[in-house]
Amino acid sequence: LAALLGAVTVGRAGWTRPEVPGLLAAALILLAGFVTVELRSAEPMLDLRLFRRPDFTVATAGALCTGAAVIGMMSYLPTVAGDVLGEPPPAAGAVISLWAGVSFVVSLLVRRLTVAARHLIAAGLVLCAAGELLLLVLAPGRGWWTMAPGLVVSGIGSGLLNAALAGMAVGSVPPSRTAMGSGANNTARYVGASLGVAMVVAVDASASGPARGAHAALAVSASLALAGAIVTTLIGRSMRVK
Repeated sequence: LAALLGAVTVGRAGWTRPEVPGLLAAALILLAGFVTVELRSAEPMLDLRLFRRPDFTVATAGALCTGAAVIGMMSYLPTVAGDVLGEPPPAAGAVISLWAGVSFVVSLLVRRLTVAARHLIAAGLVLCAAGELLLLVLAPGRGWWTMAPGLVVSGIGSGLLNAALAGMAVGSVPPSRTAMGSGANNTARYVGASLGVAMVVAVDASASGPARGAHAALAVSASLALAGAIVTTLIGRSMRVK
């Protein structure tokens, strides 16, 4: 994972640099080695047989997509808002608290719903994508309040994801594997976030001008969130059919 993140980070300065293919190759080789060791171990760090369980696979894939498409973008959004709107760092960061606050409240209220967790994950990713698309109004000369609708919609989606992912990760594994289920979900989420931050920074830097960079990063993140919603839905259905 360190090699993979290193490749993405170094690649921002040029994808043809010799370090990039070397790090990617190291990541693939080490990942293959990890899988081999885990399959042969009597006490694996991650029991790969858990991926035969539809809910565990959906929860892990959903966490990865959440990190890459949502946390990655929102972690970088204060920088983008500061560059485009000219807001000082404290003010730009405070604006994002609207997203965090809505997410917190929604995650507490979700427990009253009787909707299946896998449906909440798909709905959460769709709402996050919609919220990121609404943030495309971001432009020089506009006030920070123009970001409010997008942050609220994305915050609702994040709240659904936060509530559904944790419960599904733990509930989809045997009681003896509860810590493993939680650990795998958190790892997937924050690896996704690290990749997501590297991705949006690379997209933003490749565009001409802060506004165009912000729009490109938001569009890519929204597309990734929608793809995650589709993939998690298809994974759940196909594995249940089998």
